[in-house]
Amino acid sequence: MAAQRGKDILLKIGDGGSPEGFETVAGLRARTIALNARTVDVTDSDSAGRWRELLAGAGVRSAEVRGQGVFRDAESDARMREAFFDQAARRWRLMVPDFGTIEGPFQITQLEYAGEHEGEASFSVGLESAGELTFEVA
Repeated sequence: MAAQRGKDILLKIGDGGSPEGFETVAGLRARTIALNARTVDVTDSDSAGRWRELLAGAGVRSAEVRGQGVFRDAESDARMREAFFDQAARRWRLMVPDFGTIEGPFQITQLEYAGEHEGEASFSVGLESAGELTFEVA
């Protein structure tokens, strides 16, 4: 994969329609995507050389998305606030050019607003997966 520009990563929220459409909600200036997998340790006294053994295919997978930036418009700001205060999992799409698209239910776990006297209002958002995610290669 060639070097990527961070500004090309898009965060979109689903509109709840059928078929579901997605709208870019914010201009993210900094973002992090973390894919996690917890392991299940099945080591016992018969494990070879007493080395740890893990159960393949078991455990819990999760994803976290963190970003900060500025809202595109008042509607985007309202959709994010609504998703946060409802505390319901919404469908989100995270598009990373030349890598792929991650899509599925996420819940907003953190939403912060900030601003400087002589600057624009900014925000910080944290999303955590709330169900099965799909990954499609670009």
